[in-house]
Amino acid sequence: MLKGFKDFLLRGNVVDLAVAVVIGTAFVAVVTAFTNGIINPLLAVFGERDDLGLGFQLIADRPATFVQVGPIITAAINFVVIAAVLYFVLVLPALHAKKRFGTTPDTKLSDSEVLIQIRDLLSDSQRSAGGRHEF
Repeated sequence: MLKGFKDFLLRGNVVDLAVAVVIGTAFVAVVTAFTNGIINPLLAVFGERDDLGLGFQLIADRPATFVQVGPIITAAINFVVIAAVLYFVLVLPALHAKKRFGTTPDTKLSDSEVLIQIRDLLSDSQRSAGGRHEF
């Protein structure tokens, strides 16, 4: 039981996934700092009140009814920046490496071609068994 668990942990995919999660978490912190330091102040320019930021008031004189649009825009910008960086830094180079160093997939065989290959394999095995083959 422990051997299987050890094999699972030491498999390349699990280690790569763990590294990706750690790097992704660190990158999210960088992007969040960028949006909090640069994007949020820019969005606050368009807001009516400095303390509440970009949004609109549902009921006048009740701050609890202020709908904040700025954090939604900030989250969308975070998502787009993270997705773009992951695509251009990780996915695109991996696709190019796979094309360059990967094996080409076999062409799909028709049903008759598969049956011909099976027939040939069976006839070869019958010849090697001296013509006698029991099923």
